[in-house]
Order: sequence, then structure tokens, then C-alpha cells
Amino acid sequence: MIETWRWFGPDDPVTLADIRQAGATGIVTALHELPNGAVWPREAIAARQEMIAEAGLTWQVVESVPVHEDIKIGAPGWERYADAWAESIRNLAAQGIGTVCYNFMPMLDWTRTDLAHELPNGARCLRYDNVDAAVFDLHILGREGAEADHAPEVRQVARARHDGMDAAAIAALTDTILAGLPGAEESFTLDGFRAHLSRYDGIGAEGLRANLAAFLQRVVPVAEQAGVKLAIHPDDPPRPLFGLPRIVSCAADLDWIAAAVPSLHNGFTFCTGSLGVRPDNDLPAMMRAHAARIHFLHLRSTKREADGLSFFEADHLAGDVDMVAVVAEALRIERAQGAALPFRPDHGHALADDQRRRGTPGYPLVGRLRGLAEIRGLALGLSARL
Repeated sequence: MIETWRWFGPDDPVTLADIRQAGATGIVTALHELPNGAVWPREAIAARQEMIAEAGLTWQVVESVPVHEDIKIGAPGWERYADAWAESIRNLAAQGIGTVCYNFMPMLDWTRTDLAHELPNGARCLRYDNVDAAVFDLHILGREGAEADHAPEVRQVARARHDGMDAAAIAALTDTILAGLPGAEESFTLDGFRAHLSRYDGIGAEGLRANLAAFLQRVVPVAEQAGVKLAIHPDDPPRPLFGLPRIVSCAADLDWIAAAVPSLHNGFTFCTGSLGVRPDNDLPAMMRAHAARIHFLHLRSTKREADGLSFFEADHLAGDVDMVAVVAEALRIERAQGAALPFRPDHGHALADDQRRRGTPGYPLVGRLRGLAEIRGLALGLSARL
């Protein structure tokens, strides 16, 4: 397995030197400074690639080339954004970068309600609280029809919680949800979010699937010709959110995507944390079903809470993800294909010095270093046994 590390570019507080000392050999990054819909110039790709190479590392995976919102809603003229996306794929291929992670989540990308939830041992982690999400949906966003998406008992608790929040708490929750988490491709003001949300009126899950299929049918042949593996990332959380459909959340969704465009260049980023939030997702079985399409691994674990909808980021080898079974399946896939799979230790707890230094929520140095070391040891042990 190829050990990689997500790096957000020259302004990332975790430096390339830090990453090399952690033992990773590959970098997962993107040209985050470019706006959605822009073609990534080959010169800019080469410059970032050279910066990474000078640190003794390799740009292994792109995460992400953003998919413009006009593509997701099928707006008139969406094809020009898809063609620009495909041109970026060609330019990446010309520089020898052959795996591209992307997502098709409407508007919000990955979503949490707390960026520094304290665990019993004092570590801090990312958390999604279903009641807080309902507070935002019902009382801050005030979305029409939101009541139907929340159980009566959740609405009752959300009302009481909102009534007890001051302006600062409301602003903090709003910013956490809308301002864009690390690597997110969009950020919104509250009014901007409301306006953009209306663009999804009438689309629904089937409309979003149709738009994804049209996008894939346009860009996968380009990726296949260029020799680039496309790897769609699952929804996070893997369920509809604020009235927005989600279509990359479960085994049936992955089956549909694979069938929509049969090329093996139409593949998956298998994120165990995202998919593991749903108890009906059998992760090793899903890996076996799509072994030839799994091009990239995000290895992390989440822990579902008593309500079945809230969750927090667990230790990499704990929580609801059977990481032993997942890594064993990844090693079997590697042996069957005769090629190593890139993986990165996704997210991580803020531990020790992480809490005393400037950091990026979800992407601390020490917490991810611990996760990488644990998965490295697990993989070595399983390799010897297999």
C-alpha cells in the first residue's frame, strides 16, 4: 500500500518536511487557489509537482478537481465546465499524475457541526450532531418543508436547543456548516446558500443521477484515453442533507455508478469513514464487489451515537469500521491486480501538540501521524499473515 498524506499547499501548517518525517511517500493535493470551473494549466501543475519533488515526495493523487455546480444541476451550458474539467485531466496526465479524486455532493461537500469535540481522553475531533443540524435547518436556515425531514422528537429538542443559543453560538454553527471545511469546494453566506439551494428545486435524487451520468459519459472517455483513473468520493454524511439529494452513499449507489459508465477508469475513492456511518454498508463486501474500480483509499473510522444519526471521528483502529477487515481486503485487491493502492490516513484527532499550534480542522499532524503508523503496522502484520 502506498502511504500518502493530504497537503493543502504552501499555506498548509503541516509542511512537506513534516510529511516526509511522518513516513509518507506520496502527496494528495490540488491547486486549491484556482476557482471552480477553471482549467488547470500544465505549467501550474508542473510547478506544484516540482515543489513536492524537491521535498523528496511524489504527487500521487489529485484531491480534488472540483466539479462545477452548473454540472450538478444540469444548467444550460454545463458542457463547457465539463470540457474544462476534462482538459485539466489531460494536463494532469501530461505531468504523469494518474489518479483523480472528486465528489458530486451538491453544494456543501463534507459537513460537520463541531470541529473540536472533546473526547474523554482530552483529544479533540470532528463531530456531526443531528440535533445541531436540525437547529440549522429549521431555525437558522428556515428551509421550507424542513419539518418533514426531521422526526418530531428531534424537532422538539432542536427548538429547545436553539432557544438556548446566543448570537455567537448561532454564528459559530452557521460558519461551521457553510464556510467550507478543509478541501471543500464551495463556501456560502446564509443568504447565498438559500439562493443557491433554490437551484436544486425539482432535481431530486433521480435528476442528480442523470446529471452525474451525463458528466461521466462526457469525461470518462477523456480520462481513459489519457490513462487517468477517476475516483468519486462518497457522500459525507451519506444521506440527504438540508433538502439536497445524495447519490454516492451506499452499495446500490456504487453499483449504479459502475453500471452508468462501465469503463474501469470510472472508479471510486473508498472512504471508510463516510461509508461506515451507515450500518447497512458492508465495507469489505463493497470492496470485493468493486475491486477493480477502487483506485484510492481514505482510511478512517467513525462512531455512530445512540440516535443512529449523529457520529464522531473515532481512532483509526476503533469505532464502527472493521479496519482489520478493510485493510485485509485492500491487500487482496493489490495482489489480484499486481499494483499497490494509494491510501491516506483520513482526518485524525487533535492530540498533544496539535492543540497548541495552528492547525487545519480534521487534519492535525500528530493525530494523522498516529493513524498512519497504526495502519502501517496493521498492513505489515496482515501482509505477513496473508
